[in-house]
Amino acid sequence: MNNEKYYLRLNVIIEPLVERWYAWSHLISPATAAMNVVGRHLKIMNSYIQSPQIHAAAVLNPKMLGGPFMDYKQPRVEDVKKLKGETLDKQSALVSLASAISELDTMLKAHARGYSLEDLYEKVPDLLKGYVELTYDLNNNPSFRIFESLLYDSEFYDRSAQSIALWVTNNDERPFCLSTARLDEPGVIHLPVPFDHAGIDKLSRMKREPGSIDEIAALLGIREEDRGLFDTFFTTEKPLTYQKYEGPYVRMRYFGHACILIETKDVSILVDPLISYYGYRSSVEHFSDIDIPDEIDYVLITHNHQDHILFETLLPLRHKIRNIIVPRTTSGALQDPNLKLMFNSVGFHNVIELDEMEKVRFGDCTITGIPFTGEHCDLNIQAKLCYHVVVDKFRFLFVADSRVVEPRLYKHIHRRIGDVDVIFLGMECDGAPLTWLYGPLLTEDLARDKDQSRRLAGSNFEKGIHLVDIFHPKETYVYAMGMEPWLEFISTIRYTEESRPIVQSNLLVGECRSRGIIAERLFGEKEILYEFKEELVESSSL
Repeated sequence: MNNEKYYLRLNVIIEPLVERWYAWSHLISPATAAMNVVGRHLKIMNSYIQSPQIHAAAVLNPKMLGGPFMDYKQPRVEDVKKLKGETLDKQSALVSLASAISELDTMLKAHARGYSLEDLYEKVPDLLKGYVELTYDLNNNPSFRIFESLLYDSEFYDRSAQSIALWVTNNDERPFCLSTARLDEPGVIHLPVPFDHAGIDKLSRMKREPGSIDEIAALLGIREEDRGLFDTFFTTEKPLTYQKYEGPYVRMRYFGHACILIETKDVSILVDPLISYYGYRSSVEHFSDIDIPDEIDYVLITHNHQDHILFETLLPLRHKIRNIIVPRTTSGALQDPNLKLMFNSVGFHNVIELDEMEKVRFGDCTITGIPFTGEHCDLNIQAKLCYHVVVDKFRFLFVADSRVVEPRLYKHIHRRIGDVDVIFLGMECDGAPLTWLYGPLLTEDLARDKDQSRRLAGSNFEKGIHLVDIFHPKETYVYAMGMEPWLEFISTIRYTEESRPIVQSNLLVGECRSRGIIAERLFGEKEILYEFKEELVESSSL
């Protein structure tokens, strides 16, 4: 037995998968997982098996970036056929659940005419009986709500479908995560461990705390034939030591996209964690996981999209996180899964749900949930919040991808919270159409013109400037643009100077600067120190 202590190399990726597909939140909640297995995974696999050459050509076309095309360097038809067969076998319960949901929706459209729904319960598919409540809205449109907590306690939530892949990254190049399954390949170890497995926490700790390779290998169930490769993921070289912030100021660090770390010597708050790795080649200087505190007091999640809830970042951070705040939803709607249930199911047991205008107070900090409008294709989704964060007397407003569809909403909010010092606003104002993300949840086709009009779009200049007019910030930062190279496998965004989000955010930054407001579109990394007396002390793009 080797008694020497080793560190996990800093560029080892712990990649979470569900039946070999990149894990995102809609693959955890049983109902959305069922619809994605049928409406996304099986469709993409069938298409690839029929015409792999179309997929190979599409992934080389920048206009097709983010489309439903599998991206492999070499043809993998036989491997995809095998994965399809395993999916139909292992996820047969979810395939049946998706069919039942579609059947239920069709039944309600055919039989619910404004009269009592009680007699229709006998027409609910057997698979769903006891898992749904039939409802009308106030205009007599029929629908249903799901008892999601019961689905998690049924055969439809299968932890054995979860796994992790371990591999070393040397650059930012990765296939688009929603359309390319992770097949067997050299240099990658697949471990059939669920996301709540204690081995993930122990392995993650080894990036800073040395441990025994033999012990972690045993805990994770490493096969003998994988042990040689597994051992190469470790080193005896001590990594750079994280230096806890002990200064007298409020420190803001931008990690890319919508990830912001707010620190004082006493508290740390991390917003929408999406953190790059250390020790590999990247075209952009950036903070990485070596710059994350050993203990994070609060993680704030703004909304349920794959670029704001990233398990690849969150699972390795789980042992550091004291509390995680998520927007509350009890709608039971298919498109609006409950985030607390989802996080609990993957091993986070310190989850706090927050309502709009509800507060969490600790020490000299206050976190308030702020209404989040738009960016969800006009779907009734409650699991979304902006955040007002006060540290001592310094006030931050994280608006995420909110689209300011009605500025008077924020005037009402301003009466409650007053002016702010710093605003962070997402301005990806083109956005993908509804079906790009939510298409698998639809039970009938949506006309193309309607699909194109309902988009995952944030604010443009005209809408974003309302926030500046209302909250009178001293500083305004455009973020959450998906521009960093390590985001491309999630966002598929490639801008030019003529791209509308760049043009619109340039207008906002320019207008703010003309008013004497510090403004910038963030990219890569940024650090700012603020005095508690609300004066800017230091601003530097590092």
